[in-house]
Amino acid sequence: MDQALQTETGLDEAIEALKTRFRGQLLRQGDDGYDAARVLWNGMIDRKPAVIARCSGAADVVAAVGFAREQNLSLAVKGGGHSVSGASICDGGIMIDLTPMKSIRVDPDARTARAEAGVNWGEFDAETQAFGLAMTGGQISHTGIAGLTLGGGVGWLARKYGMVVDNLLSVDIVTADGRLLHASDTENPDLFWAVRGGGGNFGIVTSFEYRLHPVGPLVVGGLAGFPIERGREILEFVRDFMSTAPDELAITTAFVSAPPAPFVPPEMQLKPIIGLAVCYCGSIEDGMRVLASVKALGPAFDVIGPMPYTAVQSMLDESSPYGTMRYYMKSGFLNEISDGAIDAMLSHASNPSSPFSTTVLVSLGGQMSRVDNKATAFGHREVRYDFTMFPGWINPAEDETHIAWVREYFEAMQPHLHGVYVNALMDEDSRLGEAYPPETYARLVEIKNRYDPTNLFRLNQNIRPTV
Repeated sequence: MDQALQTETGLDEAIEALKTRFRGQLLRQGDDGYDAARVLWNGMIDRKPAVIARCSGAADVVAAVGFAREQNLSLAVKGGGHSVSGASICDGGIMIDLTPMKSIRVDPDARTARAEAGVNWGEFDAETQAFGLAMTGGQISHTGIAGLTLGGGVGWLARKYGMVVDNLLSVDIVTADGRLLHASDTENPDLFWAVRGGGGNFGIVTSFEYRLHPVGPLVVGGLAGFPIERGREILEFVRDFMSTAPDELAITTAFVSAPPAPFVPPEMQLKPIIGLAVCYCGSIEDGMRVLASVKALGPAFDVIGPMPYTAVQSMLDESSPYGTMRYYMKSGFLNEISDGAIDAMLSHASNPSSPFSTTVLVSLGGQMSRVDNKATAFGHREVRYDFTMFPGWINPAEDETHIAWVREYFEAMQPHLHGVYVNALMDEDSRLGEAYPPETYARLVEIKNRYDPTNLFRLNQNIRPTV
């Protein structure tokens, strides 16, 4: 028998055997639902796994990991599918799809929540806000909780309540040898430390337990937009304003195309602008007082005011649609908004390669900077801004144009950047060391050696074992 045919026949038989102990769906090319399950946030990614294992619970994850190990298959894990690099899917291997795992249990008295790994932030916020509670989460509501958490997790509440990993109390995780472990500060603490910023290198987390905080249901949030010609003035304002801003305030500065929305003047619609997206998570009165300084700038449009926290969490969704556009990204941290960084941003963001090009500068600091650098695997606590640029486009023939714009822009910004957020790495394995202080990275390698010495979990921002 032809070796390729023999291999395929063996895989068919192994998949049939897996079905006997798998409660979810096992999808192969040609099956209903196969192509829908392959869709990720980044439309550039088009890969075809040999099998997609849509898990219904932790037992299915254990079975799928064992199958991948026994069949020597590449293994990708899809939580929310927001990995810009496409690490959520592979060609010819197994994609372990966690998206059917949607359980969320809120304990309002203890102010905690446990959520399964297929939950996204919009779903999580809907449940916690029913009790007037929230936790730092992604700024795009269709982002999965799993990937964001494992990389560290920044969002609107990070300055007040710390990063996602600072509010993580425990995880359930399936390791490479098929064990389902509980990890917390007191149980498997080394593994718990590693998953708080070390990504998906150490296993597949099936559920997360979080600490919650009183937030909302109303906060002060919204958008203020300015002509692109005021870019320098606005960036200098953010630099000065955020140096003394209260922890309750987060501002994301964005170079975008103005939406064709009723609140945007017709002459600005679909034109490059600089915008300030804001969230103040304290009292409404204090928030309006603090944000009076933004309103005093005289924006061309201003929709800042009291609004539901869930609306703040989704107000940027239209700028990053899921699955319909192609994206290419580069990123880095800033310790300050220097004059040189402003020059580089204005030069490139004012001349985007696509109407859907975006530059974002997310304000950090506050409580997240008060956590010891060694407390979690996320170690860049001193940074003040997260800088990211990414164009969006539809036509594959334009790939080279938009990728070149990002790379040229990044070269201009690189002298001003200090480290990188691991969740934003796309095709830059050489930059992985920038995501962690050297001592942190060495400790991550040691833990990788213990829990995944064969590097089964390698389709990620990979920390390679040395054993």
